[in-house]
Amino acid sequence: MRSDVARLRCGKTIPLLGMGTYCPKKDRESTISAVHQAIKIGYRHFDTAKIYGSEEALGTALGQAISYGTVQREDIFVTSKLWSSDHHDPISALTQTLKTMGLEYLDSYLVHWPIKLKPGVNEPIPKEEEFEKDLGIEETWQAMERCLEIVNQVEMHPLWRQSKLREVCEENKIHVSGYSPLGAPGNCWGSTAVIEHPVIKSIALKHNATPAQVALRWGMSKGASVIMKSFDGARMRENKRALEVKLDDQDLSHIDQLEEWKLMRGDFLVNQTTSPYKSIAQLWDNEI
Repeated sequence: MRSDVARLRCGKTIPLLGMGTYCPKKDRESTISAVHQAIKIGYRHFDTAKIYGSEEALGTALGQAISYGTVQREDIFVTSKLWSSDHHDPISALTQTLKTMGLEYLDSYLVHWPIKLKPGVNEPIPKEEEFEKDLGIEETWQAMERCLEIVNQVEMHPLWRQSKLREVCEENKIHVSGYSPLGAPGNCWGSTAVIEHPVIKSIALKHNATPAQVALRWGMSKGASVIMKSFDGARMRENKRALEVKLDDQDLSHIDQLEEWKLMRGDFLVNQTTSPYKSIAQLWDNEI
């Protein structure tokens, strides 16, 4: 099997390098242009979500590339996500996503957050009165099984390594896909801590690579695919060269000793009245 893909339990393959399409300004034309650049560079794995506001733009770009003959649909891996106000009817939400994107199917459909909001809530940070007290995750899971979920996407980078979760997923043959593999620098909740860490910089210098390439290669070395967001063509090419970096056992050992720090904590999903989660520790099953 090729070294730039992983095989899923269902038999499909998933490219290890993926492009995220979250854009705070929800700039449709910039997103379409960036996706075309990414396809030209060689990216074949694209990530979106209803709450990102990029489903339509991504679908348009992919549809154009397919119609031009640049790529075929079966060569593209597309992920979107069930938003928290759609837990009442995941199948209808998936149907709407497919309609928005102009696609016949997704390759992966994920639960965005384990939280249930009232129907129609389409803001990323909900108000207290917009939470549903009954989480109903079992019903959501049953509906998602009908949608055939095949991947677990979580925050994963050298400073939040997900060791326990990766072990569980490996035992159950569940592929892990890591979002914010560079620590999401530039995002309001992100940090440059990963790419500015002295250990990561030292390993990068050793391999004549960039810190970003080291962080991405680390994630792939753990069998995960990594989703990074850049609309800059030069940066896309730089990130793709992470596939050429070879980390040795000493490098991996040094990274495994780094102090861990979760960046996307989800504090906005915790409150003492309407949320089922009364603390950050409860939200993350005491893993934070």
